[in-house]
Amino acid sequence: MIEIIDLLMSLSQEVKDIKAHLEDLKNSNSKLKDTWLDNQDVMQTLHISKRTLQTFRTNGIIPFSKIQGKFYYKEADIKQILQDNYYNHNLKKNGNK
Repeated sequence: MIEIIDLLMSLSQEVKDIKAHLEDLKNSNSKLKDTWLDNQDVMQTLHISKRTLQTFRTNGIIPFSKIQGKFYYKEADIKQILQDNYYNHNLKKNGNK
């Protein structure tokens, strides 16, 4: 009976150690929390062509990361670009009607 209790205590400690290790991994990966999109995702989201997306990169309209010829974009940057260029003709520049 004592052996079973010792075994359960040992297993319990191992589970706690694994849980702590998983928490550490989760916290260390928080730097990569942003969702990254590739060309295809951005083109479909914005309903634009590959050439238009290239023009956006060239003109500095859209920030990107390039790894071995493949482009990636932060989802937050895409949302911010859309927000920055949002226009409602019912509102004047100061936000009042």
